[in-house]
Amino acid sequence: MRRMGLRGAFFATLLLSAYPPIRLSAQDTARAPQPVPSDTTRPDPVKRRAPVRPFGAMWRSMLIPGWGQAVSGRHVTGAVFVAWEGVTAMMTLKARDEARYLKETQSPLLKSKRQEIEDWAVLWVFNHLFAGAEAFVAAHLRDFPPDLRLRAVPGGFAVRLYLR
Repeated sequence: MRRMGLRGAFFATLLLSAYPPIRLSAQDTARAPQPVPSDTTRPDPVKRRAPVRPFGAMWRSMLIPGWGQAVSGRHVTGAVFVAWEGVTAMMTLKARDEARYLKETQSPLLKSKRQEIEDWAVLWVFNHLFAGAEAFVAAHLRDFPPDLRLRAVPGGFAVRLYLR
C-alpha cells in the first residue's frame, strides 16, 4: 500500500511538472486583490539579516563544512559538503578500526591500511579547506549578474551580458 502511495506521488509530480507554468496577464494582475498596507509605526516582526561577509562565510565553513554555504542561502551546496564530511570521517574511523585489528593479528597488510587512514584523513582536511574557499568565493560573487552568458564560438569564447 505504501509503495503505491509513493509511486502515485512520483507520477503525479511528473504529470504536474509537464504542464507549462501559468502566466498572468496585466488584466489578471489588475483584478487581483491588492495587499493592505501595514502600519509603518510598528517595528517589522521579521528581522532581515544582512548577507554574510566573505570572511564570515569562509570561517564558518572551515569550522563546520556547509555552514557558510547554508548562511549564504546555498543549501544544496552546504548539504553536499556535510555529506562528504560524514563520508570521510566515517571512512577514516573505519580504516582506523581495521588497522587496529590488523595490528592485533600481525597482518602484513597493516602498512597499506595505515596509508588508507592517511588518505581518508587528507580528504577530510581537504573538505574543510575547500568548503571554506568555496564559501568565500560564493559570498564574493553573490552580487554577480545572473544574466551573464558564456558561449564557445569559433576561435574563442563570447561573453554576453544582458542589462535591464
